[in-house]
Amino acid sequence: MPTTPPLSFLEGLFDAVDKHLAPPAWAVHEAQHRLVLLLNHVLMQEPQAMDRLRRQQGRIVEARWRQFHIRLLATPAGLLDLASPAAAPDLTLTVTEASPFALAQAALRGEKPPVQIAGDVQFAAEVNWLVDHVRWDLEEDLARMVGDAPAHAAAQAARGMANALRRFVPGAPPPGATAAPPAGAGPA
Repeated sequence: MPTTPPLSFLEGLFDAVDKHLAPPAWAVHEAQHRLVLLLNHVLMQEPQAMDRLRRQQGRIVEARWRQFHIRLLATPAGLLDLASPAAAPDLTLTVTEASPFALAQAALRGEKPPVQIAGDVQFAAEVNWLVDHVRWDLEEDLARMVGDAPAHAAAQAARGMANALRRFVPGAPPPGATAAPPAGAGPA
């Protein structure tokens, strides 16, 4: 007898809402600006990442998932900015997995989502390097606001919750283990 996951109705609900409700354009624009600010904050902590983006200045990458998309422009400062909607992207990255729950499960397993790549191969390699090597040190940022001890305690609690979630995901690495790099991945 086939069984369905207990929360499968949520995915159907998400799909139904997704098709009929779209956020207003101003909200999408503001969310994209906030995302660019966050990405630039993370990039500024990695000088090598900024150097790599400087070499790609003026290039545009478009990221797509379902009806959501964002076009990012590499700036001369080695940061990102929103590109003009009329500008043609040099690289398009489309996340092919439509289910947000499947994406969350893959993330908990330490996997990258399946992505269709169209455009400049060298630019794609640079973006892939950024995805593989740039990490947000949230604990460090939190420590600047509340101090080292509370930030460390909050980070430990978050890691504990993430490890507990991983135990429920089939195929997830055991808590404390690091995910294996994708096949064929090697040092850049």
